Amino acid sequence: MNTFFGKTPLGEDAYLYTICCGQLQANLTDFGATLVNLFVPDAAGNMADVVLGFDSPAAYAASDTYFGATVGRNANRIRNAAFIINNKTYRLYANEGENNLHSGPDGYERRLWKVIRQQEDRITFSLHSPHGDQGFPGNADITVSYILEQDSLHIVYDAVSDRDTVFNLTNHSYFNLAGHDHPEKAMEQILSMPARFFTPADSQSIPTGQCQPVEGTPFDFRLPKPIGRDIGQDHPSLLLQAGYDHNFEVFCNPCAYLTDPGSGRCMSVSTDCPGIQLYAANYTDTVGKGGVPYPKRSGICLETQFFPDAVHHPEWKQPIVKAGEKYHSVTTYRFSW
Repeated sequence: MNTFFGKTPLGEDAYLYTICCGQLQANLTDFGATLVNLFVPDAAGNMADVVLGFDSPAAYAASDTYFGATVGRNANRIRNAAFIINNKTYRLYANEGENNLHSGPDGYERRLWKVIRQQEDRITFSLHSPHGDQGFPGNADITVSYILEQDSLHIVYDAVSDRDTVFNLTNHSYFNLAGHDHPEKAMEQILSMPARFFTPADSQSIPTGQCQPVEGTPFDFRLPKPIGRDIGQDHPSLLLQAGYDHNFEVFCNPCAYLTDPGSGRCMSVSTDCPGIQLYAANYTDTVGKGGVPYPKRSGICLETQFFPDAVHHPEWKQPIVKAGEKYHSVTTYRFSW
């Protein structure tokens, strides 16, 4: 089912597309290849929309939250908004101080994607990104597919470029398993991550290059705990980022588990990416779907990715893909209730 969603800032018509499988239903828009709604039952069969979002393309375009969006070509941050490939420096837009965040202000989340395939349980969006777009090299063709199974949402990224380039795509959904309209319950949800280390960042949220063990820190989620339990601790890395906004290693899969104690909804995250960004909506303050207020810490992001600023750390797995080689990545959110 497809319905008119609204006009983009460029006057284009954006649509909302519905896919479903079993008890799961997702609504997606071609504006930003964005996940707008994700309906998941609890044990009693009560449905809740578990992702934060907006009611129109204009609201998405006016926000810097990236709710549910496909982010690229590079998710997260690049120091000094520049990188080198094949001895050539490529300069990006410095949209967060001196650095580049989520590829700049004209990101893929603000583009109208094409729908090239749609079935009852899946949809594929495509985007052509020309050479020099956002400052990145190569003419790139990108697809993002959302696929529902009985208990899972798979997000599949595929891309190819005619020049060596950076591909590091992610989805920026904010989850609240109690329902997007219960922001007060977000930090009560139980998070578990088997990661052994995280990458501390400086005052500009750029990784220092260290891989710090989580043991003995507020970043230790190897045993399940409420997200908000330690978020206010007097720890340098928490103080610099005003809470959790940090990259963790993907040690094994699933790499994260989230549970809402009230409803019993559970979600696991699995990925082929080397890292996952935990962001606790430290700066969110807006009004979302249905006029619901989303104050600070109304949801949690679990963004699968290459490590932030990996292009400046050759010791880390690199997001650089050779000309003609295919980039392929899959992230799965599996639910139980």
